[in-house]
Amino acid sequence: MLDYSLFRENSIQGRYINMKSIQPCFAKVTAVVNCIGKSVNGVDINAIQIGKGNKKVLMWSQMHGNESTTTKAVWDIVNFLQSDDSAALHILKECTISIIPILNPDGANKYTRVNGNEIDLNRDAKNLTQPESIAFRRWFESFQPDFCFNLHDQRSLFSAGKTNKPATVSFLSPASNKERHITPNREVAMKLIVAMNHMLQTRVPGQVGRYDDSFNDNCIGDTLQMLGVPTILFEAGHYTDDYAREKTRELIFLAIAEALKVISRDQINDFKAGDYFSIPNNDKLFFDVLVKYPEVVNAEFEKGHSIGIRYKEVLDDKKIIFRPEIAEIGPLEGFYGHQTIECVDSKDFGFASFQKEILDLLLKINK
Repeated sequence: MLDYSLFRENSIQGRYINMKSIQPCFAKVTAVVNCIGKSVNGVDINAIQIGKGNKKVLMWSQMHGNESTTTKAVWDIVNFLQSDDSAALHILKECTISIIPILNPDGANKYTRVNGNEIDLNRDAKNLTQPESIAFRRWFESFQPDFCFNLHDQRSLFSAGKTNKPATVSFLSPASNKERHITPNREVAMKLIVAMNHMLQTRVPGQVGRYDDSFNDNCIGDTLQMLGVPTILFEAGHYTDDYAREKTRELIFLAIAEALKVISRDQINDFKAGDYFSIPNNDKLFFDVLVKYPEVVNAEFEKGHSIGIRYKEVLDDKKIIFRPEIAEIGPLEGFYGHQTIECVDSKDFGFASFQKEILDLLLKINK
């Protein structure tokens, strides 16, 4: 197993990662760096190319500007690939790898899902209306990858199936038609996911999920799968007490490295596509905070009801603040909290005051 500490890029951390953040990383790159296009606001979109092998792997991060965990992980991968580690040397002998660390630099700067034109690039794969989408497609056609890794973050609400374990990492082999047939390239992607899942179960047992495979040909993964290239969606999720997603970053690094090792060693067929379906579907069973109150507060708040709170990520002076918001009030049976508050008595408070006190407390903690 790789020693992650040897490859972690210590110059970047936390949730707010933009082009300025990663300039020191580019300064250390010894591989080829290509400018593949510009964003709406004229920012260069760069792709690193490393390796000399026949097996071509294309990966990209921050297609959604507020999904930065995998950007940190790909810089850890770059450090790994530029090292003298024997596994890295073998990968570079067998593979050529292209990495786009930030596909949506304008969205990354504002910490928004959309680009500078307020367009979701992951809903522009078919129409290609945006400069970032056009740049990506041209690079895809030029590079002609054999495998694609589509790197994203997912919200902390996801559980690994109907369990009390978060979906810390989730995967998807996207469908290439409405019937969701298992085409040959989709099967290859499934086998690679199975390989990564086997490894991750030794690190975070029960915390790997399978993302919904509803077909949408406007999404990049579905489009590339339609074009015949095995494509894997990576979703970086929540790990206990890790809102900075540094532990998740490590797990994404290990997953990518595992996939590259399997590809480079021609071991894909050592894994069974059928095992892909043993990975539990993502479910939405988590609140960031679950406030349980066993007594009757007033007529609005019945005995046994709970308050489900989810954090909204807000950019504030180049830092991400986790602002608590009440998402649901009710019995909330079968739901879990990343943090659970058991209230004993709030008879001195009206219901509105009780809610405000909880939110004020959480906001203070998260600052």
